[in-house]
Amino acid sequence: MSRLDWQLATVEKVVTETPRVKIFLLRLPHWTPHQPGQHYTLRLTAPDGYQAQRSYSVASPPEQTGQIALTVELVEDGEVSSYLFEGVESGDQLEVRGPIGGYFVWEATPEAGPLLLVAGGSGVVPLMAMLRHRQRRGLRNPTVLLYSVRTPQDVIYHRELLSMAAADASFTLLLTFTRAAPPQWTGYQRRLDAGLLTEVLNRFSAAPACFICGPTGLVEAAASRLAALGVPPEAIRTERFGPSGT
Repeated sequence: MSRLDWQLATVEKVVTETPRVKIFLLRLPHWTPHQPGQHYTLRLTAPDGYQAQRSYSVASPPEQTGQIALTVELVEDGEVSSYLFEGVESGDQLEVRGPIGGYFVWEATPEAGPLLLVAGGSGVVPLMAMLRHRQRRGLRNPTVLLYSVRTPQDVIYHRELLSMAAADASFTLLLTFTRAAPPQWTGYQRRLDAGLLTEVLNRFSAAPACFICGPTGLVEAAASRLAALGVPPEAIRTERFGPSGT
């Protein structure tokens, strides 16, 4: 079976991650190992034959065999995300195909060098697959996740990220809040400006490989600023998401 053929996945679990984000754990009859950063296309078909499809990055690592986790943000007037939020529960089936994509991917090899992950809102999803993959492989390459969100309630995978950072001195989690920060917060409260990115790059002794994912404006601004700060353009990979809380 080709990865571009449609198959019926069974919803094993639905987790409410934030007020606007749910995680759907899907069991696949024809599972194929994916690369962290790849996505699946999900297709809905109405009784009258009308179809709608959207692409969602895989959040789970390739070591999690037989199933995938898709993390979905509720988009205003989004017909697919609205249906998933309101009408899908454990035991239901969803039509998917994948994994798809080969540019925005990262492999946890023993030779992996420094890694900078930059996310805005739900753009953290494919980066989480990379972090989980890195953790499963036991790598200790210097890694930073710079994650921009509006409010504390918008942080996806917050507990897991905090746990990762506490257990691994080679991984640093940097949150920046653009609307409201937690009480007594002493970290970043700003957008991804040149000063902030300079501070983050100074944490590395060598230029890191950079993966940036989020809304178009954030992605383009971060990529251009990192290049202006001396990161080689070939070391910067980007992927744009739809509306998201940044």
